[in-house]
Formats: sequence, C-alpha cells, structure tokens
Amino acid sequence: MCILVKKLADMVGKQNKTPQLSIFDTPLKRFINLEHELCILSRQIDWDSIEQEFAIYFSEIGRPSVPIRRMVGLLLLKHIYNLSDEAIVDRWIENPYWQYFSGEKVFQIQKPFDPTEFIHFRNRIGKEGAEKLLKVSVQLFGKEAQEKEVLIDSTVQEKNITYPTDAKQHKRIIEKVNKIAKQEGITLRQTYTRTLKQLMIDQRFHNHPKRRKKAKAALRKIKTIAGRQVRDIQRQFSSSQQQRYKELFIIINKILAQQKGDKNKIYSIHEPEVSCIAKGKEAKKFEFGNKSGIVLTKTTKIVVGAIAFENNPYDGHTLDQHLEQTEYLTESRPKTGIVDRGYKGKKKINGTEIISPSVPKKETTQYEKQKARKRFRARAVIEPVIGHIKHDHRMLRNYLKGVIGDQLNTILAGTGFNLKKMLNRIKEQILVDIFQIINFWKLFLSKFELSKYWAF
Repeated sequence: MCILVKKLADMVGKQNKTPQLSIFDTPLKRFINLEHELCILSRQIDWDSIEQEFAIYFSEIGRPSVPIRRMVGLLLLKHIYNLSDEAIVDRWIENPYWQYFSGEKVFQIQKPFDPTEFIHFRNRIGKEGAEKLLKVSVQLFGKEAQEKEVLIDSTVQEKNITYPTDAKQHKRIIEKVNKIAKQEGITLRQTYTRTLKQLMIDQRFHNHPKRRKKAKAALRKIKTIAGRQVRDIQRQFSSSQQQRYKELFIIINKILAQQKGDKNKIYSIHEPEVSCIAKGKEAKKFEFGNKSGIVLTKTTKIVVGAIAFENNPYDGHTLDQHLEQTEYLTESRPKTGIVDRGYKGKKKINGTEIISPSVPKKETTQYEKQKARKRFRARAVIEPVIGHIKHDHRMLRNYLKGVIGDQLNTILAGTGFNLKKMLNRIKEQILVDIFQIINFWKLFLSKFELSKYWAF
C-alpha cells in the first residue's frame, strides 16, 4: 500500500528530446530504416497531446516518474504484439524500432523500467485513460471510423483462474488460513497438511461408480476441515487482525456456505467478481470471467467501442453504454446498430436504430428480404474480428486483477487491434510504392531499349 501511494504521488517525468550525445552513444536514426511501419506510425500519433492529456494523472510534487511517452509506447506495443509485462520490457532492449516508437533518440542497453511500473500506471490512468488511448487509435483512421452502420457483439473475457470445483476452493481456503496463521504467528490446533494431500487423492474420479462413495466422503471431509480451520483462526484473531482480514473472511465464509443451486456464487478467492457465463458453445459449456462487448464499423472493420461489463448483464441492456462510448471515440453517433438475436428488445436508442435478424413480414418485398439478408451476413464479420482480438491482442485470458483490470484489458485489446490494422496498411502501402517504382523504371528502360541489361 505504501509503495502504491508513493507511485501515485509521482510527478510527470520528462523525456529528453534532444539528448547530449557522447562518443559511446549510437543515434537510432543512423542505423534504422525510418520508413519502417513502426517509424511511420510513431510519426502519425500526436504524442504531445497524449502527454498533455495524461499529465493530469500525475502530481506536481514527488520524484519524477517514467516519461509518459515511454510508458504509453510500451503499453501499446505490449497489446500490438501480445506480450506480457515482463516480456515487453526484456525485448525492448533488443529492438531499436520499439525504442524509436517509444521516443528514444539513442540506442538503449538498459531496461526502460521495472515491469511492475505497468501495474502502477494502469491503476493511475484507469478506464478513462485507456479510452483516451483507444480514441487515439480510432483517430488515425480519420473519417473512415465515422460510419453510419456499426456491428455490435459480446464475448466472454476469461479470467486467469483454474476451473473451479468445491474441492479446489476448500483446499485453497485451508492453505490460505495456514499461510495467514504463519504470517501472524498464530498456532492452529492442526494444519492438516498430510491429511489434505491424501484427501485430494481420494476425491479424484468421483463420477466413477466404484469410487463414488469414497470420493464423496473425502469431499465432505475437506469442507469440514476448511470450516474448522476458519473458525480456529478467527477465534484467535485480535481486533486489529479481524479488521485487516475482514473482507477476505467474508468471501471465505460465503464460499463455505454456498450450495450447488445458489446464484451469484464465488468461484475464486482472489477474483471474487468472476461470473459463470454460458454462451452456448459446444466445446466450452461454461466460461469464467466477465462479459465484454465490441463495436465494429461495418465496412472498414475498425474497433470503435470496447467495454467490459461487471457480472453477466443481458446484451440488450448494454447497448446504451456501447453507443455512448462510440459517440465519444468517433465524435459522431451511428445511425444503425446491427446485432444478433441475443440483443432482442430495444428497436431504437437515442436516434440509433437497432436491427437484428427476424422473420420478415408477409408484405415485405423480395428486394427488401435480400437487402436484409445481405446486411445480417455482413454482421457475421465481427465474429472472426473478436477471435483476432482475443488471440492476438491479450484478451483470450485476462491476467489483470479486479473489475478495473477487466475494463483496461478489453479497451487496450481493442486499441492493439486498431494499431495492428494501421501497421498492416502502412506495410501494404510501402509495397505498393515499391512496385510503382519498379514499373516506372521498367517503362523507362524499355523506351531506350536498355531492359536487356537490367533484370527485374
């Protein structure tokens, strides 16, 4: 907690834009290709406005923080290339183009900062700061992002937890209580370390007819031990210790009390906000995480909305937030939102028409039927895009803690998708320019009958 407070009190760190070179420094511009896609993208982003907008999250006193451009640059690269906090910091030293993108002038041989700085920076900027970065990625496309029709769909962002079972959770409670007792210097009547190990073996394959009786007895015993350990340590807590661990033991007691058919169950001690969501998938019946929604332009396939919702709300009730965010990011409100049948309900929201597949009326003409069918086939394009966002931009499994971690990961994954899309466009444009130059010289040499001396 003290470290977090200290980090939040940092003042804005300044990046030296005109460093004094020594004979040992190597300017990046001397040995990198300035027409590389990352170099071009870095020149398209308005870094000055980013530094001004993010300066409000820093104090005017305290030690200088990591420069904003360096921190934002690495955060964007992390989601463009699907890397962890540790991996992006380690690989940044090896890649001069990444260093140039994050504002460095000379080649660096030291790590830019400790990976834990990402945690403090994300906590500092919150959902509002992440949306600013998403807006920057949308603005790169200009008016292409201001389409009249958008596609809206939801998906599950799975949390980084194990598949929850009663045995796993009760075992985790026993281990947690033993750890707290050791930290606080409390002597429990028994730790049950060896007993728990054997019981976990006994409860395996509990669906097998020959093992069912023994396995169920082991499950009951594990739960009994968990409750016994909780009551034992709570009796020995002082008033200050009870206050310190109050929230944790509320969660633990709720896990011990919950039954199979209960609603709003807790599936993880360290991530109690996780929900059990069933999306009707054949291969994966249940997913444990939160519901996230993506808004995509119909023609250009640009992400103009990404929101993580707490728990598992009905899809139709999330449309208001989607359209408000899209209006903020694109500075224009879409006229039509195309959704699937999961959003059945509202037909119009603040001037935006919501359309979903439905049985056509008898008086509908054949032309109108074909037009509607074509429109809903186009809606299916959002499905593979969500797949790319999840697998290529760190949304497949969310490693960030809490509800704020759900929001940040979803928004930054959408930002990474947009930036990767822009990088691919720049690459394509570079290839087009090269082929145009080659064709020009082919035509030039053919006029002077010199093409036999030059082979392309």
